[in-house]
Amino acid sequence: MFLRGSEKMIDIYYIEDDRDIAWSVQAYLSQRGCQVSVFRTAAEAKEALTRRRPGLALVDWNLPDGDGNVLCQWIRERWRELPVIFLTVRGDSRDIVSGFQNGADDYVVKPFELEVLYSRILALLRRTGDVSGQYLSCDDISLDQNRMQVCCGQEEISLSALEYELLLCLLRQKGRTVTRGQLLERIWDRNGSYVNDNTLTVTMKRLREKLHQPACLKTIRSIGYRMEDTK
Repeated sequence: MFLRGSEKMIDIYYIEDDRDIAWSVQAYLSQRGCQVSVFRTAAEAKEALTRRRPGLALVDWNLPDGDGNVLCQWIRERWRELPVIFLTVRGDSRDIVSGFQNGADDYVVKPFELEVLYSRILALLRRTGDVSGQYLSCDDISLDQNRMQVCCGQEEISLSALEYELLLCLLRQKGRTVTRGQLLERIWDRNGSYVNDNTLTVTMKRLREKLHQPACLKTIRSIGYRMEDTK
């Protein structure tokens, strides 16, 4: 079952170490047209989030390798608009306040009705929209298309307009080789700037230097460039 109209399937990351609860939520939401990926630890969730952003994250508070509240804060520091809902047994008012202060958009206390959870997911996404496509990343490099912000790890990187366009083009084609001719056409010719091949080489050199020579940005000799995760 899919959402009505032209809306696409909701992509959800669920961080929960209780297998029974995780299975119940995953099974119910899958029947409602959601794609749910379950992660048992904060470390697994961080690795998955670094590679791809979902439309929404469901986070348990008590995780085997840490505090879900800290994970929520980690998410919010990197992806400000990514919707996050806590699903937890911790229903004390201080915990609820702390959850919201650390970036949660909603807070659901266990036990809960699955139908109510689904309704709250839909209500939250009506307010936020699907922000998953806003963020692009490769290894430690992340790009926020709405803010035109580039970060390498926790460091924000200042790029020129051409360096930004070059990185954006490669990230949008992550995993694919983009030829030098394609890059020249898409970035320079599109703007009416007809340049020689050396301009691309110089711009790429400066981009690599600013990104601290990332291993994920590869040169395909005599052809072009490709970005692919190495971690």
